[in-house]
Amino acid sequence: MKLAKNAFTHGLAAGEKQVGLWISLCSNFVAEVTAPAGYDWALIDMEHSPNDYFSVLGQLQAFASSDTTAIARVEWNDTVAVKRLLDLGAPGILFPMIQSVEEAKRAVAATRYPPHGVRGVSGATRATKFGRVTDYTARIEDETTVLLQLETRAAVEQAEAIADVEGVSGIFFGPADIAADIGKLGKPMDPDVWALIKPAAQKLIAKGIPVGTLVLDPAFATELLNEGFSFVACGTDASLLAKASDHLLASVKGGLS
Repeated sequence: MKLAKNAFTHGLAAGEKQVGLWISLCSNFVAEVTAPAGYDWALIDMEHSPNDYFSVLGQLQAFASSDTTAIARVEWNDTVAVKRLLDLGAPGILFPMIQSVEEAKRAVAATRYPPHGVRGVSGATRATKFGRVTDYTARIEDETTVLLQLETRAAVEQAEAIADVEGVSGIFFGPADIAADIGKLGKPMDPDVWALIKPAAQKLIAKGIPVGTLVLDPAFATELLNEGFSFVACGTDASLLAKASDHLLASVKGGLS
């Protein structure tokens, strides 16, 4: 048995636009509801949700039968956590709060077996279909998506150097934390936030480096993709449920006499 191709990794490398959805409700059942929608990628969030390894496993299983590549955001740049997620079969990792080239190198190393990194070796994992994938160790570095999240002004100012680290698949800008860092807490769409992000992103785009983000405005998501962003998540499962339930209730109450 051969290792399956990671469509998201290769789509980024080919410059294809990748539309994503944030997954934070920690439910394999909810994941199964969203999986057939047709998003190119989904982000299973462990940083800002109560996901654990078992809930992530269930969501990976839900997405496995779809054409959506499910990436996991690890809680922190932690080698052990990354190892466990990769052994579970996560096709890629989003690393939060990368602040330097050194941290970027450590993140990449966590996804690589020696001599290129420090990932521990185990044969009978879900990632290898319990030992059945014969070319796993030979090909997994080329298939795993490694995304680094920049969330402060200082990190954004180092974007080019961080992106140049070998093994980085793309750079993700976190507007909510960038907003907080520049004194705009709770205002991720503030013009000052994007005045910081967009020039840095365009420098990376000019060098052929995929860049992405999460925004909750579909029109702005489209704008970013048309400006050269490669992978943009345009909503979250939680926000979709909240908005739809609010709208439904308001519609019914609005018609009451």
